Amino acid sequence: GLYCPQGPPPRPSRTMSSAALHEVSTDALMREIQRRLECQNKPDKRLILVGPPGCGKGTQSPKIKADHCLCHLATGDMLRAAVAAKTPNGVRAKQAMESGALVSDDIVVGIIEEAIKQTECRNGFILDGFPRTVPQAVMLDEMLKKKGVSVDKVLDFQIPDEVLVERIEGRWIHAASGRSYHTKFSPPKVPGVDDVTGEPLTKRKDDNAATLKSRLDAFHQQTQPVIDYYNKAGRVANITANKPAKEVEAQIDSALK
Repeated sequence: GLYCPQGPPPRPSRTMSSAALHEVSTDALMREIQRRLECQNKPDKRLILVGPPGCGKGTQSPKIKADHCLCHLATGDMLRAAVAAKTPNGVRAKQAMESGALVSDDIVVGIIEEAIKQTECRNGFILDGFPRTVPQAVMLDEMLKKKGVSVDKVLDFQIPDEVLVERIEGRWIHAASGRSYHTKFSPPKVPGVDDVTGEPLTKRKDDNAATLKSRLDAFHQQTQPVIDYYNKAGRVANITANKPAKEVEAQIDSALK
């Protein structure tokens, strides 16, 4: 199941009126036409991104989306959109959420099925945050199989837990200005003191190594079986994520060739 706290409903999409089109420069229109023509020649791709919090998925996903003309499906956002649009699955999801239950896997897969009918998904999609369990992966595969397609690649963003913990443990902030320091990577001139004001630095409440460790343990327990499931089908590409963004990008490019 998936628990989804309620957020603001997404804005309804408006079709562009001819008046609004007049305001778009010819240059911008030509670029958009060029982009659409290029997208028509791109092969379909259905991707799943997996990785612990802080692994850099969020940095890479807009680039993958643009390069391969895919739509980005984040399950939490899709659930809220389906609830707001009152689709059949959205209505079922809302009933589950209001009764305090988890939204069942078949509802989430149903919402994904509705979402991938959108024109922006015609070249394929990036799924982020789903599937989290093997039964969800099986259900997703069955739904795609009915459409004659399948998941092409699972990008597994790998980063040692200690690296993530070190990033968190070393982080100190100057609350008033928002300036942030790291004892190892960008230390203040005087330990524990803000460079500009000389005021003491503090820790963020959620920059807590113990909390992060338990989140990471839960993440590995839950996700490893999903990775193993897709590995059997030879679909997993391992991405070494504790590298500079450009290097991570290069690894993704070669995995998706």
